Amino acid sequence: MTPREEIFDRVRKALGRKPGEKPAPVPEPRIRIPEIPPERRVALFAGRLEALGGKVYRAAGLAQVREIAAGILEGAAAVCSTDPLLEKAGIPGLTGVAGGFQDEPSLRAACALAPFGITGADYGLAETGTIVTRSASEARLISLLPPAHIAVLPLSRLLTGLDEFYTVLPKPADASSSTVFITGPSRSADIEMILVRGVHGPRVIHVIVVDEEHATNR
Repeated sequence: MTPREEIFDRVRKALGRKPGEKPAPVPEPRIRIPEIPPERRVALFAGRLEALGGKVYRAAGLAQVREIAAGILEGAAAVCSTDPLLEKAGIPGLTGVAGGFQDEPSLRAACALAPFGITGADYGLAETGTIVTRSASEARLISLLPPAHIAVLPLSRLLTGLDEFYTVLPKPADASSSTVFITGPSRSADIEMILVRGVHGPRVIHVIVVDEEHATNR
């Protein structure tokens, strides 16, 4: 018996199988999604995200979304995506908020200069404090290039976690060329374990959760 055969023989014995015996079929996956009420999801989401340095706000309606966004900006400039929920909240009408760029170079230049980027969020994952965006390059630039990111998340799209996300959307690539999971501000550490924020994305992230009756189908 060669060394290779000896190794496989020991593996078979450890698994309780005989030579030539086929392995048992792989069992069907079983996903159990926890049943968490909406407000507990918000609390869990906020706790997870704020532990990573993010900030979560609760809005009772679209008018309050606009007020919260204005309070975060404090008159600073921002680049806004063309998300329908942001339009309904009137965020593009805030002083200093720009949007609707005609081409990518002008959008990229604006994102490189703006202190804030404002986008919607397609989903949120409560267990990890994650927001999910499935958008074109416009939203990717706006969420990643400015130093601070503001995301508006409908409560109806705040899921428990990845299991529920892939149950709701089992093949995200079929619906979008890009699915991005954002968990807290950008952070990176070198070999000396020195943590630096803002290397691969924004240093600050704000998420405004708005009641589900104000969510739009996307």
